[in-house]
Amino acid sequence: MWTIFETEVTKIKDGKKFTSKDEVIREVKLTIFVNQKRIGAMMSVPVDLKELTVGYLISENIITDVQDISKLEIIDKDGEQKNFEAIVQAEVIDESLDRLDLEGVIVSGCGRGASTHISPVAIDAQVMRDDFSIEASLLFKEMSKFYGQCPLYEQTGCVHTAKVYFDEETYFIGEDIAQHNTIDKAVGKARLAGIDVSKCFLMVSGRLSSEMVAKAVMHQIPILASRTASTCRGVNIADKFGLTLIGFVRGERMNIYRNPRRINV
Repeated sequence: MWTIFETEVTKIKDGKKFTSKDEVIREVKLTIFVNQKRIGAMMSVPVDLKELTVGYLISENIITDVQDISKLEIIDKDGEQKNFEAIVQAEVIDESLDRLDLEGVIVSGCGRGASTHISPVAIDAQVMRDDFSIEASLLFKEMSKFYGQCPLYEQTGCVHTAKVYFDEETYFIGEDIAQHNTIDKAVGKARLAGIDVSKCFLMVSGRLSSEMVAKAVMHQIPILASRTASTCRGVNIADKFGLTLIGFVRGERMNIYRNPRRINV
């Protein structure tokens, strides 16, 4: 699938105005069908759509495990790489399907549009009481390498990124125009690889809003970190469900908003 579109732009630099070639990210619509039922649609970068579908279904509590899926196929609906469909056959949790707005579109923007169907007030997840922990030095090291491991960000500067880290040789990158999609893509890759994400930590490029923190909780990832800040509601969700929430990871400093026990110094 094409992810990059080349276009001509006008630049102003050093007092001069000139035209130049530039690369921008492509954006497509992905509509998800589960057991012949349309459950919604989202705008996404046309890469890792299968992994995005898996991560989304798990985060919405529609399925509990990859093994629940008997079929998953991504179809280019119009043959022009603009509209895709994810066709899924799976054992599902009917109550979760009933909560979804069947006509809703999850938009790529993070403003007034709905960016996730998760309700922070009604998350069906258990409080995390694990004994998982990492060294602060490991988080500093991995955050410093994070952006250099994200090819679409390096090429266009126009995508959000997420990274699920298991060990030095085993990590999974998700890139997309929508922040929440990056988590679902990265976690989808990890789950398809058979990784227990409760033994991982998650890094994201953007702010720690309620929807991002809720995604981490639904996936049962114990540590969520970013170079930027958390919202008040994000902190409240982390507090309620025992998530270690960390912002401003820059250089050798960080702000741990909640549950610092998982970070060793």
